[in-house]
Amino acid sequence: QVPLVESGGGLVQAGGSLKLSCTASGGTFNTYTLAWFRQAPGKEREFVSAIGRVASDAMYSDSVKGRFTISRDNAENTVYLQMNSLNPEDTAVYVCAVNPWRSALFRTPSEYHYWGQGTQVTVSS
Repeated sequence: QVPLVESGGGLVQAGGSLKLSCTASGGTFNTYTLAWFRQAPGKEREFVSAIGRVASDAMYSDSVKGRFTISRDNAENTVYLQMNSLNPEDTAVYVCAVNPWRSALFRTPSEYHYWGQGTQVTVSS
């Protein structure tokens, strides 16, 4: 098990920014592939971003590319998602996920084995 706890969500106006954090407990964090997904009401879970063991190895969905930045701090066992230029379509529960065993980046939820509880992000127009 890899317990994950997200924080940093909230209510923000369109055009604003938020920074999400996800902290893992135990394990060898520096070997994990980490990702952020989001799920809006009535919609399927959507890939947002992933980061590999090397921090420069990152991937983004087209909908957030250029606005969101994923990063990791292995000393703090934490992955971050800096979200800028937010718009109402970004409103969702944001959830972090971990693949502890493979170094590749994945967009598919089934490739991730441990999930946090999520943090709500609401963007008002």
